[in-house]
Amino acid sequence: MSISSARGVDSPYAWLRLIVTLAISALGGVGMWSIVVVLPVVQAEFGVARGGASFPYAMTMVGFACGTIVMGRLADRFGIIVPVVGGTIALCLGYVAAAHAPSIGVFAVTYGAVIGLGSSATFAPLVADISLWFERRRGFAIAVAATGNYLAGTIWPPIIAHFVTTAGWRETHLGIGIFCLVTILPLSFVLRRPSPTKPSPREIQISRNPAPFLRPGLLQGLLALAGLSCCIAMSMPQVHLVAYCVDLGYGPARGAEMLSLMLGCGVISRLTFGFVLDRAGGLKTLLIGSALQGMALALYLPFDGLVSLYVISAVFGLGQGGIVPSYAYIVRELFPAREAATRVSLTLSATLVGMALGGWMSGAIFDLTGSYQAALLNGIGWNIVNLLVAGSLLRLWRRRALEALPAVT
Repeated sequence: MSISSARGVDSPYAWLRLIVTLAISALGGVGMWSIVVVLPVVQAEFGVARGGASFPYAMTMVGFACGTIVMGRLADRFGIIVPVVGGTIALCLGYVAAAHAPSIGVFAVTYGAVIGLGSSATFAPLVADISLWFERRRGFAIAVAATGNYLAGTIWPPIIAHFVTTAGWRETHLGIGIFCLVTILPLSFVLRRPSPTKPSPREIQISRNPAPFLRPGLLQGLLALAGLSCCIAMSMPQVHLVAYCVDLGYGPARGAEMLSLMLGCGVISRLTFGFVLDRAGGLKTLLIGSALQGMALALYLPFDGLVSLYVISAVFGLGQGGIVPSYAYIVRELFPAREAATRVSLTLSATLVGMALGGWMSGAIFDLTGSYQAALLNGIGWNIVNLLVAGSLLRLWRRRALEALPAVT
């Protein structure tokens, strides 16, 4: 207990740090969701097709993914304070620049190169950092930190939709940039204390044998494939729900409410799955979440009534909230702590590429077919790929564990 207290692991400060991490992630997560809400008005102002209007979102996710890797490496080398402060400044500058964008091309590049980069510092690096401060409740802590992204999706869309309607999307972007600067920077200084460096006995064992059943590079690649495929599926309703409601005649406000409901249920789901992670482990939790996501996604195919869409959006949020925290937990199970931010960032960057690719693919498929039915089928197909990868990893893990059992006894 004294060693744990000295390291700060599972200490009162660790819980305070978790709360601040959640707040920063929820505020900085606006970079992932603002483009979803303004997609219809941006499409109308710049006079582009749905696929073209989806391009800024794809650029945002690409910038977020690349930024995640960069920010993760910075966190491993200099501590989390450096990427968080730098990302906050970039986030502010990006929103100010986007508010003055003269074309869809400039708008897309600004979102990708500046907003996506800045927002990336408030997700995966923070999840990796908080995993270093907990041992007994690591799964729950990771889930709480990852919930910040969904909390952002719950809070921000209705606020942005309101101000877009009353003040305009350009003025709304200016306000977001200034608000992020004056709120995130003061909170970031709570994170100045260096992360614990003394490894636990389990971490020492992991560092000696980082991947007990696969080579580290191969394991990292499979985790990236799993993250890519699940988030291509996940992106279809999350990115296009507002536009889908507009097409059905329900209006953007209804779509924003459904998105908020989906992500609010995702918050509940992530917290619940945090307890599941601490009991079942990362691979089992990933498989459960992926199966639930696939089933919920399939419900969008036969139902498009207003009440039905509210219900299905809630079910979708409840089903898939545990997927992303599972990847961070798997990394912490199988790789050493000194690589935490880089490995988690690499894995979660693949999920962001999946969101970018899936958001663009769904828009392009809509332009080709005139409906979202084919886009939903595309998402279901990618979800099956994720199930196959997760199931294969779990089977291999179990087989190797059984093979090692005689040597242990």
